[in-house]
Amino acid sequence: MRPAFLFCIAFFFFLQTEAQTYSIIDSKAIKLYQEGEELTLSRQYADAISKYQAAIAREASFLEAYVKASQLYITTGELDKAEKMANAGKARLSGKNATSKNVAEFGWVLTNIYWHKGEFQAAYDEFEKVDPILDPAFKNHMYYKDMVTRMAFLQSQLGNSQAIEKEQLTSPLNQFRLQYFPVLTADGEQILFTKRDGTGNFDKEDIFTSFSDGRGGWTAPLSLAQTINSPYNEGTCSVTADGNILIFTSCDAPDSQGSCDLYVAYKVNGSWERPTNMGVKVNSRSWDSQPSLSADGRILFFSSNRRGGFGGNDIWYTVRQNDGSWADAKNLGDVVNTSKDEISPFMFFNNEILFFASDGHQGFGGMDIFLSRVKNGEFQKPENLGLPINDQLEQVALFITAKKDFAYYTELTTEAEQNDRSLLYRFKFPEEIYLGENLTVTEGKVFNSKTGQPIDATLSLVSLTNDSTLYQFQSDGKTGDFMMLYPENAVSGLYVEKKGFLPKIYNVERDKIQNVKDLKVELTPVGSGEEFVFENVFFEFDKFDLKPESMSSLKRLLKFLLENPNVNILISGHTDNVGSVAYNQTLSLQRAKSVQSFLVAAGLHAGRVMVDGKGDKEPMVPNTTPQNQALNRRITIKIL
Repeated sequence: MRPAFLFCIAFFFFLQTEAQTYSIIDSKAIKLYQEGEELTLSRQYADAISKYQAAIAREASFLEAYVKASQLYITTGELDKAEKMANAGKARLSGKNATSKNVAEFGWVLTNIYWHKGEFQAAYDEFEKVDPILDPAFKNHMYYKDMVTRMAFLQSQLGNSQAIEKEQLTSPLNQFRLQYFPVLTADGEQILFTKRDGTGNFDKEDIFTSFSDGRGGWTAPLSLAQTINSPYNEGTCSVTADGNILIFTSCDAPDSQGSCDLYVAYKVNGSWERPTNMGVKVNSRSWDSQPSLSADGRILFFSSNRRGGFGGNDIWYTVRQNDGSWADAKNLGDVVNTSKDEISPFMFFNNEILFFASDGHQGFGGMDIFLSRVKNGEFQKPENLGLPINDQLEQVALFITAKKDFAYYTELTTEAEQNDRSLLYRFKFPEEIYLGENLTVTEGKVFNSKTGQPIDATLSLVSLTNDSTLYQFQSDGKTGDFMMLYPENAVSGLYVEKKGFLPKIYNVERDKIQNVKDLKVELTPVGSGEEFVFENVFFEFDKFDLKPESMSSLKRLLKFLLENPNVNILISGHTDNVGSVAYNQTLSLQRAKSVQSFLVAAGLHAGRVMVDGKGDKEPMVPNTTPQNQALNRRITIKIL
C-alpha cells in the first residue's frame, strides 16, 4: 500500500475523533457504520466497505458513511470507485441535516481522489473551494499543512506542462517479458539493458546489448558477454561514454558483501575481462545497487540503504583513484538525500547534472524524477522535472543521451489476461529543461608513428581556464580506437599520453578537432632527436611571463620528464616575423627560459633542461596570414 493512501486514512480518523455526530438518526444504520469503523481499525478494508455500503443502503442520506467508504477505496487504490462513492454522497448534501463539516469532508476526500488520480487541476480547484470552510483546528494538523505544501507546488507547476510524445522501442528490442534500466554509449550506437524472463524466483537477470543498425533501428539483442553474465543475477548496469567500463549490480553472489553488491568490469583490447566485486570500500552489508558512472568512469554514483545515511535509500558516490582502485564511498549529503528514498541516480554526460528518483522531495505522488545541478563543486537544490515526465505514478529512472535528443526509460504495462511486462520507451527530451552546453562526440585512433601499431594511450581533455580534467578516456590497445567528448564552449586542451612516447598536445579550439569524426593521433617513441610542439603555453603579447592557462601543459611536461629520468630536453622558443630579428631572438629565448624556470622550480635538475631562442628563423608555415603567424609563435621540445 502506498504511504500517500495511508496519509488520507490517518487524516480522516483525525477529522472524526473530535466529536462523533451523524447526519442521520437511524440507529441500525449507525450500528453498521460503527462496525465498519472497527473493521477499518483492524485493516479489514473489504469488510468495512461492505458495512458502510449496508449503512447507506439502509439510509441513503448517511453522509459520513459515503465519506468513509470513499476514503477506504482510496486506501485500497480503487480510485474510480472512490470518486463515484464521493460524488454520490456529495449529491445528498442538500439534505436538511447536512452541515458545513459534511461539505468540508467531501471536499477534502475529493481533493485526495483527484490528487491520487493525477487530475491535478481538479485537485487544486477542489482544495481552493474547501479550504475556507475547514475547521481552524484542522489547519494546525500536519496532514493539512502537508496538503497546503502540495497545493502550493501544484500552483507552480500547473500550466507549465511539457509536450512529450513517448514511443516504444521497436522490434527486435522489447522481445522479452521484462527489460528495464536502459543505458547508451555517448555516440548512441549501443544500448545496454537488464533482461529478465519473468518474476519468479528462478527467472534470472542478465545484461543484454544491441547496436544501431545504421537505418534508425537496432540489431537483435544479445548477452553482453560470457564473462559478464553468470549463473547469478546481473542487472541495473552503467557504462562509460566509450563503453569500456561497466559497473552492474549482482545479488547473493558467493563473493558478495551484502544482499546486493556492485561489480566492475573493464573492456581490454576489445573484450570484457571478468568482473570483480568492488570491495568493502564501495559495497556494504546492506543493499548497494543502481550504479551510474560519470562519462569517463572517474566517479560512480549509486543507491544504498546502508548505515550513515539520512534515512531509507540514499545516493552515495565513490571516486576512482589513479591506480584504478576506488575510494571509500561517501554520502552525497542532505541537499539531495532525505529521510525517505533517493534511488536510480544518473549523472549526465557533462558531469554537471545529476538525475535521481525520490519520494522525499515535493512531487506529484510516489517517486518523481529530479535533477540537481553542480555549481562550484556543490550540488544545488533538486528541481522536479514537472509534468508530464512526472505524474501521480512511480517514475524511477531516466537516461538522457549525450546529444540531449532523447530520454530513455522503462514503462510497466499490464496486458489483458497476462502478467505485467516492462518495456523500453523513449521520448524527445524537452528543450525547456536546460542541460548545459552542447557536447560533441569525436572518435579516432591512436597509433605508433613509426610502426603504425595501435596504442593504449590516455586521452585527457583539460580545461585550460582552471586546469581541471573534464574527461579522461583510454584508447583500445588492440584497435587504437577512442571516443572523446567536447563541451561546445570550453577552452580546452587534449593531451594524449603513453609512457615511452612523446606526448601529443592539441589546442581543441584552434586545431578544430571537435567535429573530426576519425582523428588520427600519432605518438612518437621517445628517442634522441625527436621533437614535438609544446601546445597550450601562453604568454601576454610582447612578453615572456607565463599565463595561468599554461599550467596544464607545464604540469604534463614535468610529468613526462619525471617518468623518463634519463631524458634531457631542449626547449626552443619561436616567434613570427613581426619585429626585428634581434628582438625576436631575445623574446623567444626569454620565453624558453620561462618554461625552464618552471621546471627547475618544480624540482627538476637544471642540467636536464636546455634552452634556445630561434626567433623567426624556423617557421612552421609561411608568415602570410594572422593564423599562420599564430602557429609560428610556439615552444618546441626536442629530446637530446
